[in-house]
Parts: sequence; structure tokens; C-alpha cells
Amino acid sequence: MTDNTEGNGPVVQLRLVVEADDYEQAVQFYRDVLGLREQEAFEAEGEGAKVTILHAGYATLEIANPAQRRMIDEVEVGHPTTPRLRVAFEVLDGEERTQKLVDAGATLVAPPTETPWQSLNSRLDAPGGLHITLFQEQLSLEERKKRDGFGTDAERH
Repeated sequence: MTDNTEGNGPVVQLRLVVEADDYEQAVQFYRDVLGLREQEAFEAEGEGAKVTILHAGYATLEIANPAQRRMIDEVEVGHPTTPRLRVAFEVLDGEERTQKLVDAGATLVAPPTETPWQSLNSRLDAPGGLHITLFQEQLSLEERKKRDGFGTDAERH
């Protein structure tokens, strides 16, 4: 077991499990093109059952109400697109990484766009049936917290 407990509450890890019809393509896309590091992989002997666990760094669960989801869609894409679940990956090179994912078979939904919250966000439909956002933060977390409308619920109340 890896020690992921530092600074966490009772939940140690968020793991999103995706069933991909084309397993090899999905692993290649997320591991080799997006750049998620392979943490573990398992195969059931004689069963054909496979799983690869890719390390995606720091995980958060973003919960938005319908109005917020519509606003984000409008800013990033210009119209409603998001299903109820969207997976977002923070990257260091938003434009370059978006192009690499498109070249590897993702469908571009919206090109990298600067948002009012100072990130560069793109949208793609990716292997495994995932609708994804790539985002490149242009301000540090501390800088963002100083902006109007940012912070935690406790800080705003």
C-alpha cells in the first residue's frame, strides 16, 4: 500500500473506474499520450480480464449545481455539452497537450480557451466514452483565492 494519507481526511484516494471497450487504445491514450504514470496493472490468468491503474496526481471531486455547469459549458465551449460526468485533467501545456490528444484520436469539442477564472481550458471526447477537460492554471491557488468569488464556502460565509 502506498502512503497517500498525508494531509487527507478519512478518504485516502479518489479512483475513477472506466470500462473501455477498446482497452488497449484507452491505456495507450491516457498513459502514453496524456502522460498519466502507470501505477499498477493486473490481468486475470486465462480470463482475458485486464485493468491498468494510472496515477493522475492530486485528485479532487468537483460538485457543481446545474447553473454552474451551464456557465462553465458556455465559457469553455459556447453551448451546453457536458454530460453529468466530466473528467478534468490539469496539465502544464494546455495547447500542446490538447493537440497531442486530438492527434491520438480524441475529438476536439472546444479548443483551448482562456476562462474568467484564469485557466486555459479545452474540451474533448476521449477513449472510454469520457468527456474531458484539459486545464492549465495561469494563477497559483493562493493567487486565485484572492480573487472575488474564490475561496471555500467557510471563507465566504
